Amino acid sequence: MPLASSVIVPYVSSLRVYEPLAAFPEPERTHWARYARRTALPSPQDELRAALAGLLPTPPLAVPVHESGDAYVAEVDEVVVVCPWRTRLRGWLALQEAADQYPGPLLDAAVPPLVREQARADHERWRERNPDARPWIKTSVWHVPVRWFVLFEDQEREYVKGSADCAPVLRYRTPMVQARRRVARGLRTLREHMDEGPLVSGLVEVGRWLEEFHPRSLVELDYGGLAHVLDETQLASDRSAADVAAGLGALRAGDPDGAARAYGRLAERWRAVRDRQFAN
Repeated sequence: MPLASSVIVPYVSSLRVYEPLAAFPEPERTHWARYARRTALPSPQDELRAALAGLLPTPPLAVPVHESGDAYVAEVDEVVVVCPWRTRLRGWLALQEAADQYPGPLLDAAVPPLVREQARADHERWRERNPDARPWIKTSVWHVPVRWFVLFEDQEREYVKGSADCAPVLRYRTPMVQARRRVARGLRTLREHMDEGPLVSGLVEVGRWLEEFHPRSLVELDYGGLAHVLDETQLASDRSAADVAAGLGALRAGDPDGAARAYGRLAERWRAVRDRQFAN
């Protein structure tokens, strides 16, 4: 059941993979089949609230003691697809990434070294028993990585205005086969016209991640909490996937100026969003 709170947790966008029930081994398949029949399912805001609640105790609970039994559920062509939260696994991976993203004193204040060391040891023991485990969800704070937009086309964009009873939604959804094809084509274009760099290496990493899943999966890019910090005009006019597609198309056509204009639109849009991170 959703957590009883009206507080909105913003800032986080997500890239998710929903797999058909047939992709899961038993007894997990039966668990998700029963789970999908529930009348009330938790939302992304519920997931974020639960994760943030673990940071309130002293010392903080950086990684849940037990793995989450929750998931996001969707239906594609009358086929139920499921995206497990795997909160514990993602917590371990996030702690690993945090060491490279934040200054030591800031990280120590938020999650003391002893807590991080215990989490690292727990993860190593768990990894020995689950060497092939991978998360179904990737997240990003205060922006949507450019490489994620490569997976989608503008016509796959879904925008729902917010109301008194409904939060605004901006997302893209596409079949796995299309996402993989676009990654491969995008990589060919970038490697033909650009030097190796963060965009290329990031897209390679996304492509490898997608290969881990069932070919009939659904791939979703959800603006999540970012939809709450952008006004209606900004959300309605946001065509970031179209800008990325236009930039790649211009590169393929030998039009570097056109590619630069498309990237400029994208960079300006997301610079304005990320600037809010440092606003009072």
